[in-house]
Amino acid sequence: MRQVTPPGADAAGPAEWLAAHGRWGQLGYAVLAGAVMTLGQAPVSQPWAMFLALPMMVWLLDTAPTMRRAALIGWGVGFGYFVTGLYWIGYAFLVDAAQFAWMMPFAVTLLPAFLGLFWAAAFALARRIWPAGRIWRVLPLAACVTLAEYARAHVLTGFPWGLPGYAWVETPVVQAGSWAGPYGVTFLTLALVPLPILGLVERWQAAVAGVLAVAALWSIGAVRLADQPAATGGGQVLRIVQPDAEQKLKWEPAHARKFYARLLKDTAAPPGPLGPPAAVIWPETSVAFLPGYKPERRAEIAAAAGGAPVLIGALHARLWNGEEQWFNALLPILPDASMGQRYDKHHLVPFGEYLPYPSVLGPLGFRHLVRQGGFTPGDGPHLIHVPGLPPFSALICYEMIFPDEVVPPDQRPDWILQVTNDAWFGSYGGPQQHLAQARIRAIEQGLPVVRAANTGISAVIDPKGRVTASLPLHTAGHIDARLPAPLAPTLYARHGDLPAMVLALLTLFASARHTARRREI
Repeated sequence: MRQVTPPGADAAGPAEWLAAHGRWGQLGYAVLAGAVMTLGQAPVSQPWAMFLALPMMVWLLDTAPTMRRAALIGWGVGFGYFVTGLYWIGYAFLVDAAQFAWMMPFAVTLLPAFLGLFWAAAFALARRIWPAGRIWRVLPLAACVTLAEYARAHVLTGFPWGLPGYAWVETPVVQAGSWAGPYGVTFLTLALVPLPILGLVERWQAAVAGVLAVAALWSIGAVRLADQPAATGGGQVLRIVQPDAEQKLKWEPAHARKFYARLLKDTAAPPGPLGPPAAVIWPETSVAFLPGYKPERRAEIAAAAGGAPVLIGALHARLWNGEEQWFNALLPILPDASMGQRYDKHHLVPFGEYLPYPSVLGPLGFRHLVRQGGFTPGDGPHLIHVPGLPPFSALICYEMIFPDEVVPPDQRPDWILQVTNDAWFGSYGGPQQHLAQARIRAIEQGLPVVRAANTGISAVIDPKGRVTASLPLHTAGHIDARLPAPLAPTLYARHGDLPAMVLALLTLFASARHTARRREI
């Protein structure tokens, strides 16, 4: 039987070699390419791996004779990327292993399989307008994947964890997020990074252009980093307390008392060289009681802080229309032991903090995954005012991963506070990636980020994404650090994702028009 040569594989080269491996061989290479891409993400943080993986993606798409085959390849790349980048989700099912460990294999494979569908759609659309044999075919693929990543961030409440552009977090290139945003950096990454290797095989001028473009982004970022050092002098001193409370023990009464004692001890520790703290910050769900209903405990906390407010991540409950409502909250405890302006988490974690489609999934046993029957969402991001502190935007745990939700609309805070409990994420992968995204949010907004994590990594981050103070994983203690000064609003802070989305759509439209004209000839 005569073999049909796929588009773009008419000359000897990588695409032809991949085409010879057939459908399942190509799927295997697609999964491998996605897995290699993951090496760019924290904690490995080697963006150079993408210089190998992304050209492989292009050549694999060259081999696709149909949109269906392209979708299979795209799904394979996405699955390989997400299954290796999100494996740490499985740790959450080991906290109560006796009840939930059996679900771990399904969680670590089914979620990546679902997320891979976004990449399948992107590759199928790119194949529909594929300018075979043209070096600039990287552009429609970059546009399609960028749009798919934007959709992944919003469909079914969204999960924009580990965007390809985050691979640059340890390099000056990530400073492009201040004007391009996360999706703009992702588009630039997907469009430019394949060119050096593709160009060596197909057109040397493209290789030079790719190297120069990445070098230019690097240089622009380095200039931005050198332009203004981290502004720390004169900022309020903040104390971040990290109790290192193991997740499977923190709710047991004996251990809860021990962890609470750690929090009080570090809160009451003598001032360091920077002087007394203006505020003390405890992480998400840091205590096993409800501070709103325990005035004696609030008095203990206020006394330990010695006149400074204490910002506590804790649960809050109330009766509303005869029903009990639970909130995952940030509760300021003021020096007189009263409670200040509360923030309730608004972007809840599906299957962890609430059960989607409860009438369908509840009878199947998924209700047991949700604590207290589920949380009630808050009203959304808004400025929090605490006496003695600049106004700030509060985020709880994974709310930090949503770039368009970290600050209130039309209200610019002076800083961002994230309280989180990364103990669910294990020790390798999840906590480091979560910290990386906090650093990127600081760059995008030009605002400092203060991060209090239960088991780590707690950190103070300046507006250019640099960590100025931190506590490592699994370390009990505290850090005193000055709050960095904010920068002027960045281009991304002013315009959000609109420029990046317009760029991706215009690229898609131009590529489709070009391909349509070629087919008419």
